[in-house]
Amino acid sequence: MLEIRHLETLSAIRATGSLQDAAETLHVTQSALSHQLRDLEIRLNVQLLNRRTRPARLTTAALRILTLADDILPKIKATERELERLAAGHTGRLYLAIDCHSCFQWLMPALDEFRVSWPDVSLDLSAAFSFAPLPALLRGDLDMVITSDPQEMPGIDYTPLFRYELVLAMAAKHPLASNHHIEASQLADQTLITYPVEKQRLDIFTQFLDPADVEPAEVRKAELTPIIMQLVASLRGVAALPNWALSEYQHSGWLRTAKLGEQGIWRTLYAASRTEDMDADYITAFLTQARSTCFSHLKGIIEAI
Repeated sequence: MLEIRHLETLSAIRATGSLQDAAETLHVTQSALSHQLRDLEIRLNVQLLNRRTRPARLTTAALRILTLADDILPKIKATERELERLAAGHTGRLYLAIDCHSCFQWLMPALDEFRVSWPDVSLDLSAAFSFAPLPALLRGDLDMVITSDPQEMPGIDYTPLFRYELVLAMAAKHPLASNHHIEASQLADQTLITYPVEKQRLDIFTQFLDPADVEPAEVRKAELTPIIMQLVASLRGVAALPNWALSEYQHSGWLRTAKLGEQGIWRTLYAASRTEDMDADYITAFLTQARSTCFSHLKGIIEAI
């Protein structure tokens, strides 16, 4: 029964002290304002204005409604201003999920740079290792997903960030360390160290081992890249990682890498967003920033065509 215009009317009467001045503030006639008040009084079955006084005074019932108005109207104004800024592309929400353990290496600097340029965009970051991120993107729980595993879904667009090579990391003393490339069958008796992710979401399986119908002798899981590299250095197993994730270990002396297959395996990292958001200025700005940060921070990557 109560409408926003009723809250605005009572607020204007309180602020100006008279029906005539309130009508001018609201750009309506005094007759129309009086009619609106009487109609509301009938609908609510309460008196809102004591008309026997000069000037007319708001009643207790009106003051109770004004308590609501003081709570609601500022929120409406704030939301209207926010929507105006959103329409202008100055503000928004960017909730990201990463479907790639090693992506933190370049994503954190990219977010730091973006935050400086777009301080009014609300940022949030989560790891998408324990849930399906693309359905969450479609539901609106997320605004972007960083992934190397694009799936055709209506309403989702994929923007390529860069291409990278998936390589096998081994200790220098490992029996396979002298190989230029590794065949899938050579991993049948090896311990493969991976991130704690389902096999169907790991490129080493989907792109290399599964097509050759090969299973490693053992799979050992570790959460962090430095832990994986310590295990590899200690000859506890081998690991398939993006070439750029190994750059800080390349000069350690103990690390050797080999291609997966004679041609190697190259993958593309994408940023997935809802189609409806692709024209938002801050989304475009983040994608530009992300690409720039990738190529300034990572070694061994190439442009995605």
